[in-house]
Amino acid sequence: MENSALDRAHAHALTWLASLDERRVPPTATVAEVAASLGTDLPDGPTDPAEVIDHLAAACELGLTATPSGRFFGFVIGGTHPAALAADWLVSAWDQNSGLRTLTPAHSAVEEIAEAWLLDLLGLPEESAVGFVTGGTMANFTCLAAGRDEMLRRAGWDVKVEGLVGSPGLRVLVGAERHDTVDLALRYLGLGAPEVVAADDQGRLIPDALREALERGDDRPVMVVLQAGNVHSGAFDPFTEAIELARAYGAWVHVDGAFGLFAAAAPAHRHLMAGAEAADSWSTDAHKTLNVPYDCGIAIVRDRAALRASMGMHGDYLIHDAAGEPFDKVPEISRRGRAFTVWAVLRSLGRDGVADLVERFCSHAQAFATGIDAIEGAEVLNDVVFTQVCASFGSDDATRAVVQGMLTDGTAWTTGSRWHDRAVLRVSVSNWSTSEADVTRTLTALRVVAAGLGR
Repeated sequence: MENSALDRAHAHALTWLASLDERRVPPTATVAEVAASLGTDLPDGPTDPAEVIDHLAAACELGLTATPSGRFFGFVIGGTHPAALAADWLVSAWDQNSGLRTLTPAHSAVEEIAEAWLLDLLGLPEESAVGFVTGGTMANFTCLAAGRDEMLRRAGWDVKVEGLVGSPGLRVLVGAERHDTVDLALRYLGLGAPEVVAADDQGRLIPDALREALERGDDRPVMVVLQAGNVHSGAFDPFTEAIELARAYGAWVHVDGAFGLFAAAAPAHRHLMAGAEAADSWSTDAHKTLNVPYDCGIAIVRDRAALRASMGMHGDYLIHDAAGEPFDKVPEISRRGRAFTVWAVLRSLGRDGVADLVERFCSHAQAFATGIDAIEGAEVLNDVVFTQVCASFGSDDATRAVVQGMLTDGTAWTTGSRWHDRAVLRVSVSNWSTSEADVTRTLTALRVVAAGLGR
C-alpha cells in the first residue's frame, strides 16, 4: 500500500498536537470560509491521496477548535489521552468490524477485558454486560431499551413480537434537571415525554417527590431514571434512597452517568456514587471523563439476558459463537473497535491513574470556583462537588458579555448556558492535559474580560 498519505496525515497530526498549548481555542474561520478553501466542485478525475491530505489539513486549519487543549472547558467534551489516540490510529488501520466474536477475536478479547476492568473500577455488579456504543445518548438508549422490553415482558407483553401498539405502556419518572438526551432516548424508544419529579436547588431529584409520584401510579410498569453528575452543578442524585423507593414499586432503575459515573473510580469522590450499584443499568460517555476519542459511549446492564433480548439479532449468514456476540449488546451490527481505545487508556493509567485523573479534574474545578469568587461582581452559583462550575457576573447581560468576551479573547473556551432562570458561564473540567497553568491562564483572561465590562 502507498504510505505517503499516511505519512502526511501523521505529520499534520503532530503539528496540530504541538500547536495546542499556544493556539487560540476558538476557531478563526467560518463554515463558509472553510468550504471555500476546500472547494465545492467534485473533480472529474482522481487526486493523489497525499495531496488530498495536505489540502484537507491546510483548508481546515483555521476552522478547527482546540477541543483537545487543556484550556477547553465547554460541553464536558474531554480530551484524548495519548494511549487512546495512538490506539485509535490502529483501530482505523486494522479496520476490524467488531460485531462478531469469531470474525474479530482480537477485539472480542480486548472488549471482554475492558468490560471486566470497567465494572471493577466503577464498583458495579461483575455479572453485568457492557456494550460499546457511539456516545452517551445511545448508551442511554441501549439501557432504556433493555429496561423497556424487560418491564413490558414482566407485564406479559413481548415488544419484539408485538411492538408497542396495544401494549400496557410504561411510566418513566425522571428528575427535573435530567439531561435532555434522556428525553431524546425515550422519544427514540416510542415512550414519549417522561413524568418529571421535582429537584432541589442543585438539581438533585428529591426522594419525597419521587415517593409521591410513585404513589400516584397506575398498573403500568415503571422505569426511574437517576443522574450521576448534573450538567450544570455536577450534583448526584441520592441513589440509596431513590433506588429503595423505586424497588418498592418494582421499577427498573437507570443511572445516566455521562461524565459522573467515574466518580466511583476515585476514592475521594466515591461517596457521590454510593448506592448507585443497586440500579439495573448505567450509562457513561468514555470520551468525557475517560478521555478516549469520539465516538465511544458505554452502556452497562446488570441483566445480560435482558440486554441481549433487546439488542440481539440472528442471521443465517452470520458466524455465531456459543459465548454470544458483541453486537448482541448494542444497536449496531457493523461498528469500529471501540474497546481498543478504552483498553489502551485503562492499561496506560491503571487503577491509580484513573483515580488521579478524576481527582485532578475536581481539584481544577475547585480552583476555578475559588478564582471566580475572587473576581469583583462574580458569583459561583453551584456547590462545586465534582467537575462543574456555574458562575454569574451580575446581570444576565453582563454574564453573556463575559461569555462572548472569553470567546473573543480566545485564551480558553468557557460555555454560556442558562440555569435556574439565570444566564451563567459554565466551566466543565474534563481534559487529561489540563494543568494548573491552564487554569491560571484561563482565570487571568476571565479577570481581564470581566474588568472590561466597566463595572
